[in-house]
Amino acid sequence: MKYIKDYNDGDRMSDIYLCKHKLSAMTKNGKPYENVILQDKTGTIDAKIWEPNSAGIEEYDTLDYIEVYGEVHNFQGALQVNVRRIRVCREGEYDPADYLPVSSKNNDEMYKELLQMIDSVANPWMNQLLKAFFVEDTDFIKKFRKSSAAKTMHHGFVGGLLEHTLSVTKLCDYFCTAYPLLKRDLLLPAAMFHDIGKTREISLFPENDYTDDGQLLGHIIIGCEMLEEKIRNIKGFPPVLASELKHCILAHHGEYEYGSPKKPALMEALALNMADNTDAKLETMTEIFGSATDTGWLGYNRAFESNLRVTRME
Repeated sequence: MKYIKDYNDGDRMSDIYLCKHKLSAMTKNGKPYENVILQDKTGTIDAKIWEPNSAGIEEYDTLDYIEVYGEVHNFQGALQVNVRRIRVCREGEYDPADYLPVSSKNNDEMYKELLQMIDSVANPWMNQLLKAFFVEDTDFIKKFRKSSAAKTMHHGFVGGLLEHTLSVTKLCDYFCTAYPLLKRDLLLPAAMFHDIGKTREISLFPENDYTDDGQLLGHIIIGCEMLEEKIRNIKGFPPVLASELKHCILAHHGEYEYGSPKKPALMEALALNMADNTDAKLETMTEIFGSATDTGWLGYNRAFESNLRVTRME
């Protein structure tokens, strides 16, 4: 099997991939075509079917495993496939493990490091709440370790939520050494909890798509509800501490236009917003540059509102 990461401009494609997404569209001239996202464990690649009704295109759907024949070319700094033929594959022709994008970091080692961070939280109420999720709740732990952090943006792979959460927590730990006014026993739990709602907002792979609650509520509200469920079971949990923790979750996107129900009112909420934004943007840029086909200017990127270029150090 030739993995998506190994393709270059001008290559021919003739292999089996997961159809992650399929969308019918029309050209400006009213001609139908299809947008497709192909996926394997190394990533995704955009594909176009300009003749969807031709004899070589079998009927297929999202999450089908399909054998794709086409040509790979560079389009605005990213690879794209012009698809000529598609065949739907039968079970036994493929190994599903080849088609799930997975974190490059060891899941067990990351989770062990997160548990060590939990043990370093001295506040007994916060320590108990953290362990209620990350030590005692086996269903949550299973989903948390397998979930992605996003559908299409940063950390969109198995283990992505764990990798992102650990990175944000470590950034917040550094902030506490640089800015002693920060309350570490509030900020670190907030960092570890800030995206727990994504375990219910986004389904597990191979779907990795928004659930009904994800569409209707979003991970910020879902996360606060999950916290409240556990806090109710901890007799005597301080109400002020609960409110401060939930405020950090509600404000971690920083701005109303970015989906944040509240703007940061606590120093810890501001620090969490900065750490979350830093890790998300640097990982997004890492993934963009990692899939780039050249080291020159990559073209305008909507996420950064800028023309991006890979750094060239001489």
